[in-house]
Amino acid sequence: MVRQVALLPAGCQPWNYDVVSVSGSRFAYAASLAIYIYELDHKYSEYRLLSIMSEHKGTVTCICWCPEKPDYLASSSLDGTVIIWDVTKQEVVARHNHKEAVCNIGWTLDQQQCLTITGKNGPIWLWCFQNSQNLSIVKETQSFASPVTLFRWHHAKTSQVAVGHENGSVSFVQMGEKVQKHVFKPDPATDNDNLSDPVVVLEWDPLSTDYLLICNRLEGIQLVDVPNLKTIMLFQLPSAASNVQTLTWVKSAAGMFVTGDSKGGILRIWNVSNPLPIENMKIKGTGFHRLEVLNQPIESVDSSLNTAMASESKDKSLKHISSTSKAESMAFITQSHVALPHIQVVCAFKDGGIGLYHISRRKWIFLRNEGHIETIFDCKFSPENPDYLATSSFDGTVKIWDITTMTCLTSSPGNEGVIYHISWAPADLNCIAACTAKQGAFIWDVGKGKIINRFNHHSLKDSVYCVAWNHIDPKLIMTCGGDGLCIIQQVDGRIVKKYKHPSPVFGCDWSPFNKDMLATGCEDKILRIFYLVSSSDQPIRVLAGHEAKVFHIRWNPLKEGILCSGSDDGNIRVWDYTKDQCVCVLSGHKNRVRGLNWNSEIANFLASGSWDFTIRIWDTQDGACLCCLLDHGADVYGLTSHPSRPFLLASSSRDTTVRLWSVSSLAQSIELSLLAGKPCQEIIGEPAVCGLSSPVLAGHRSRTLFRDLTSKTGDQTAMWGRISKFFAHASGVTNLWDLVYIIQGKDTLLSTSYAKGIVHRKHVTIFKGSEAQQLEMIKMSKFGAGVGAPSREDRLTEAANIHIKLGNVQRYCELMVELGKWERALALAPSVSLKYWQQLNQRYCAALSAEDNDMLVPACIAGGDVDRLVSFFTSRGQLADAMLVAQSAFEGSIPHTDFEDQQTSTSRGQGDDKEHFNRLTVEVLEKLSDFYFANGSPTLAACCHLASDEQKRAMSKLIRGHELELAVYIGRVLGGAPQETDIALELLSRRCEALGKWELGLDLLQLQTRSSLQQAKLCARCSSSMAEINALHYKAGLPSMEECETKGKALQSSPADVVNCVMFYLLSPACEKGLQIGLQHIRDKMKLPDWSVDDVFPLLQLLGCIKTEKLQHARCSSMIFELLALSAYIGALVAMKRQYYQIVGPLLAHAKVMMQKGNVKLSVSQDQIDETCMVFKAAIDNRLTPELEPLYKTLMQHFGSLQDWALELGPDCAGSSNLPSHSDIQVSVLSGDRIKGQAFFLEDGQSAISLNEALMWAKVNPFSPLGSGVRINPF
Repeated sequence: MVRQVALLPAGCQPWNYDVVSVSGSRFAYAASLAIYIYELDHKYSEYRLLSIMSEHKGTVTCICWCPEKPDYLASSSLDGTVIIWDVTKQEVVARHNHKEAVCNIGWTLDQQQCLTITGKNGPIWLWCFQNSQNLSIVKETQSFASPVTLFRWHHAKTSQVAVGHENGSVSFVQMGEKVQKHVFKPDPATDNDNLSDPVVVLEWDPLSTDYLLICNRLEGIQLVDVPNLKTIMLFQLPSAASNVQTLTWVKSAAGMFVTGDSKGGILRIWNVSNPLPIENMKIKGTGFHRLEVLNQPIESVDSSLNTAMASESKDKSLKHISSTSKAESMAFITQSHVALPHIQVVCAFKDGGIGLYHISRRKWIFLRNEGHIETIFDCKFSPENPDYLATSSFDGTVKIWDITTMTCLTSSPGNEGVIYHISWAPADLNCIAACTAKQGAFIWDVGKGKIINRFNHHSLKDSVYCVAWNHIDPKLIMTCGGDGLCIIQQVDGRIVKKYKHPSPVFGCDWSPFNKDMLATGCEDKILRIFYLVSSSDQPIRVLAGHEAKVFHIRWNPLKEGILCSGSDDGNIRVWDYTKDQCVCVLSGHKNRVRGLNWNSEIANFLASGSWDFTIRIWDTQDGACLCCLLDHGADVYGLTSHPSRPFLLASSSRDTTVRLWSVSSLAQSIELSLLAGKPCQEIIGEPAVCGLSSPVLAGHRSRTLFRDLTSKTGDQTAMWGRISKFFAHASGVTNLWDLVYIIQGKDTLLSTSYAKGIVHRKHVTIFKGSEAQQLEMIKMSKFGAGVGAPSREDRLTEAANIHIKLGNVQRYCELMVELGKWERALALAPSVSLKYWQQLNQRYCAALSAEDNDMLVPACIAGGDVDRLVSFFTSRGQLADAMLVAQSAFEGSIPHTDFEDQQTSTSRGQGDDKEHFNRLTVEVLEKLSDFYFANGSPTLAACCHLASDEQKRAMSKLIRGHELELAVYIGRVLGGAPQETDIALELLSRRCEALGKWELGLDLLQLQTRSSLQQAKLCARCSSSMAEINALHYKAGLPSMEECETKGKALQSSPADVVNCVMFYLLSPACEKGLQIGLQHIRDKMKLPDWSVDDVFPLLQLLGCIKTEKLQHARCSSMIFELLALSAYIGALVAMKRQYYQIVGPLLAHAKVMMQKGNVKLSVSQDQIDETCMVFKAAIDNRLTPELEPLYKTLMQHFGSLQDWALELGPDCAGSSNLPSHSDIQVSVLSGDRIKGQAFFLEDGQSAISLNEALMWAKVNPFSPLGSGVRINPF
């Protein structure tokens, strides 16, 4: 199963204004063709990508949330399409095709769920989509004298709308009344009358019915009184060179709004009472495009502290004030004496960057620093570093990404126009050649960050479509373009040769076997092969066969003379130029073919991308399509992989995303054979013998790897690490092996990126200390701010000065607290007493915690209050910081106070402290691990456990995250988790069964510490000829099928050995006899009042191994439904024990269906199953009533012990299973929800469940949810 493992979302487009919208704990932004919706995960305080809407075919112009229906998001596009999208259900609710381009939309605020639509020149239309598909015109909005830039409905006067215009004026429309058109028009600029000054922002004051903020591009911001048509305040920027691009009100603070500059990334905070900004923050280097305040309530970090403080300050005014009275602190303020609001602002920037900034914390909650904002035409991995991926785009930039973090490392300077194609220089030259639509080709030196050469040999009026750097002779670069030329030039620009074609040339490629051989693809449908050293400029081969223009060409890196071509006819042709013929035609794409990529290890594997939005993977030996990937939302242009990581495929698309795919499943038998210890000749082979039925590795990298492995001279742990990375995808695998090396004491094997990842706890303080020293050398600067002071400050300051002169130091400190000047109070507090200083510092920490202020960090460190600080960081989701503090305390870096704890009146000794901080560090690492796991990164989750030497929990995370091969590698190398390793081997053997590799499955099981029962189960499940099954029995050390039947009969009379009796019968031709005996034994057990799952589940799992054709035979018709019902019911109880909560309900429902379908009478009735379901739901919702308590106790009794499962409890979450898809929409037959990530199809080929559901179901119930008696095997 090919699966998507990472997604690089598009940046926010800068073309249209209303492309960011917020609603509660969600925000959305629009790229050119897709809309990205993020939602807050309250458990981890992190915003996660919820879904991607890609229904539009034209550029998105506007998005907005419905105020009455928070799940509804409306969007419009230039092609006139308006769509209302249900974000939760991820489906289109309504669609309208307007007769012209829609530039602005907005919901009316009259509770009618009515959407307003307008084009560039008006009028405004109303679409009440739930009542009618027809639109009604707002007649008052006709005949505007200037085009509309945007409009805003009034929040209270719901029939009034303000409309901004390109000429800088504003119109006010009150439906049914006279329209005030084109008022507040700015004065024309005297120096340049032609300079446009349109309205860029309109925002009604949310706490007023009359006031409106208007922002013109040049004139700036004014607050106007609409009824009186009067300007109340003109706001001034600190610099005349600054311009406001966007603004939004802060609804939680009266009269406050924030703005973003069009240049420089400066966020400013204003109050309507002051013409100057009260605070300025430079938060990014590029200009803003859009701002929106998230209006969700900010939860207090420590509610217990807040409660205590509230009760302490209650009725304070009634208490007697003495020199020792405690003061009530005021809100914490900025250096400009302005209290910053606790708000989060969604910020979109002109370079495509998108982020969420916390104003009072002055830090990013999350930030994607920049992103492509247009079609990504090409992507290529760096030859020297498989973690670095370069992309080129219609937006005129080449960007380089670190795929382990999906962050942008650097971007090409300037804007080169449309960049169609890129090619890395060979080896370590660290340069990229790129070709453009209008500016020829150029070489970008990535290290120096500048363009070092340009090629303008092609006609300036024609595009250059393709560029290829010769990787054998690095002096040569080839370009081809719309002028019909293929030009070979040296790096310095000197032309070596020109090949003239009759039509535009779209594709070219160098042969990997001969530095002088090249191929081109032309609009005339012809492929041409040229030989550079030939004296002639004519091709040595002309390959015809395509029915439309040929686009990209790719030589096979493993088979000399083989190349492929993609065409506008929708086909890919594979050619053998030595035979001058097409050897295979790959048909399946429904539109033009663009991306092509050969696998560098398996000679016949080819990936292609098309305008039909799909990626297909082919076996070119027989022309079969092995897989079709549907997740992209538009044309797929770029495809690439790296020889060091050949089973990771990257793709780029017109949907402006880059996606990473793990394709190792197409050759998984190779890695399984390697794990099973098969000889190298079964794994390494020649390209000519590569086939899908028995694929072998044939590339240079694999030969080098396995030569080192078989030589036995190098470090074997390092060898296994290199092999694991070779097969695995990027995220976290290198980090995981670094931690394995640390545990084994092999620090010399660490990668250069170790310090940037999850480091072992013993290294945390060392690396962070080094980082701090580097930061100390960086000079920082701050922007100034406006001034505003509280009215009581002068009086209280004067009183404090009198007290200090009288020697009343404690009262002076308390007054400083009341003024919010805690630092002064703390500075003098030791002169009262050290105990008073500690009490004051604890109050300071409590106040900082309640205010969610970062100054809590030094205050807690000074007071040694590690627990409070760890809790503070944890509640914010800053788990890495929490772990750093806990580990520093464990190492003794944080001073230990000898003061007595005020609340507990106890103190810990130094030894107790060390153990406490050790537990605290481990707890934080566990929370960080759970965070990564829930986020779809089981490898990083395992890293967190290895960082504290917890091998078993690390193995559990890998197995629960379906990283089984990685789990076996780690388990075998470290050796500290044998039970978990056995589970991973068992599940991998099940995968071998699905592939029909039964002997390979046995080889894996024989690596287990105790494998006899598992081997017997595998043999029992095998459906093949008797001779083949007997051969399998022989390999497993089992008797033949006939002898097994004899043994079963011999054991039948011994009730003490039911399991072996059933096992031998299942291994024999008389399977149904074993089923009959096993079911009777389970019936007898479940009739006992104190039966538990432990009594029946192991036997039930064994019965689940009966051959499918035997189970479905008429002889078993009376038993099949009983087996299926029992498997579902007992499976539900096991699922409760293992906390697979999401499948418990479906399992219980399935048990009832099987009972009804087969008219089965179990010792558990259908009513009791309903009761079980009711009690389960009440228990997990914490709403057990006294009436349900007896039922709950009975359920707990049936659970049995929790010792039968070696893995940690909790649901499975396969890696990247929460990534949203674009086109591949599947709905789970279990939950009814749209499936995120990979879908698992059941035996009918149509019904689907999520991979996570399938994995958990199969671990507790071996049979399919469809009730056919077929086993489910998602492993």
